[in-house]
Amino acid sequence: MNSIPHILQGGRLVQGFPKNYIVSDGEERVFCSVHDITQRKAAEEAIQNLAFYDPLTLLPNRRLLLDRLKQALASSSRSRKEGALLFIDLDNFKTLNDTLGHDIGDFLLQQVAQRLESCVREGDTIARLGGDEFVVMLEGLSEQGIEAAAQTEVIGEKILTALNRPYQLGAHEYRNTPSIGATIFDGHQQALEELLKQADIAMYQAKKAGRNTLRFFDPQMQANITARAALEEGLHHALANNQFMLHYQVQTTHDGRAIGAEALIRWQHPKNGLVSPAVFIPLAEETGMILPIGQWVLESACARIKQWESSFYTQHLQLAVNVSARQFHQAGFVEQVCQAINSSAIKPDRLKLELTESLVLSDIDDTILKMNALRKIGVSFSMDDFGTGYSSLSSLKKLPITQLKIDQSFVRDITSDPDDAVIVQTIIAMARNLGMEIIAEGVETEAQRAFLEQHGCPVCQGYLFGRPMPIEQFEAQLNQV
Repeated sequence: MNSIPHILQGGRLVQGFPKNYIVSDGEERVFCSVHDITQRKAAEEAIQNLAFYDPLTLLPNRRLLLDRLKQALASSSRSRKEGALLFIDLDNFKTLNDTLGHDIGDFLLQQVAQRLESCVREGDTIARLGGDEFVVMLEGLSEQGIEAAAQTEVIGEKILTALNRPYQLGAHEYRNTPSIGATIFDGHQQALEELLKQADIAMYQAKKAGRNTLRFFDPQMQANITARAALEEGLHHALANNQFMLHYQVQTTHDGRAIGAEALIRWQHPKNGLVSPAVFIPLAEETGMILPIGQWVLESACARIKQWESSFYTQHLQLAVNVSARQFHQAGFVEQVCQAINSSAIKPDRLKLELTESLVLSDIDDTILKMNALRKIGVSFSMDDFGTGYSSLSSLKKLPITQLKIDQSFVRDITSDPDDAVIVQTIIAMARNLGMEIIAEGVETEAQRAFLEQHGCPVCQGYLFGRPMPIEQFEAQLNQV
């Protein structure tokens, strides 16, 4: 006979196990052993909850979400009604954990879960994937994609509003914002993880757009990510495969005398051709590849300076090298520069390092320390893109800067925009008063050159004098001059 569960008065759960026996008089009797299974059942339910629910917020977890999403896709296919996934990530949640502690962070997550429940309709699913990531699944939306997207946007805006309200976390009032990515499904999609990935991709686009906003997935996002991943993979092999090269752009006086050059990195990709630095340098910064790439540029530039010593046309040139913030502020940067100089056996004053305003001001004490160490051996410094940042005169006075470089955005319209003209004249006067050299970049017309000469800027760089070019063309141009 089967076991018999039974609930006793008081709520305890027992299970009986009946069994037939033939007793001595030949008659059949039924005996039943009874076991209290209350704790066992409670443990089984707890295990079941752990398997499908998040213990902190009591929301469905990833496993249950995927199960419900599978059912929702089947239902959508039958009914032709569309659905949506909203991927929600809290902005700067790590900062809260780091400053107020994980207990406060957990309390915030519980409040977020409660607010999400107030934003959705009955039958919608809210799940916590882990950390500060939540997903809302909407079902039974319009059969028309545009209307379904509009319905999704309404709920997304409700979520943005709800999660923007301040949280009372003990004695602290805390404000937080979410970034939300959305994707629409119609039942034809089969890959559950792919739908989640689409919403996740859209969420990261929301973060890139400034956070605290909603973005819908479109296929171009995926194409961009795929292309970026391929580029990143190629970047890791570019150094080893000798795919980087330096191009050189001349820096000249108004009478056409070349006094220096700027070394500019280029990537000759085997499939994509010449990749713009505007594309791969930010990627190198993000991945950390900027450190070995920056070291290669520095060593290659020093080797080029050494080669120039043997030619009448180039032995006097000073070569400028761009330095990224991550490269400059790494431990051992000064030693890295000294090693490149010593291994090439060049005069240090032939090397000029170009730093941006933002780099200089990001850690002023570290910047001054390293710049002073390199100035002592003869390396000079140029502040690149000057005028686009927030340098103060007091900061400039502290720094051993030898040159200010006027940004091309001011040079472009100096002959037609009075404001740009005044800015350029002010920078020139400032450099003179501080005893610094001055150079203007982005000079493309004779009118721009004449203006700069008239107002006291002695050195120019730009297409008027020569584009960045491979070393063979650069040296040939100098020989012709």
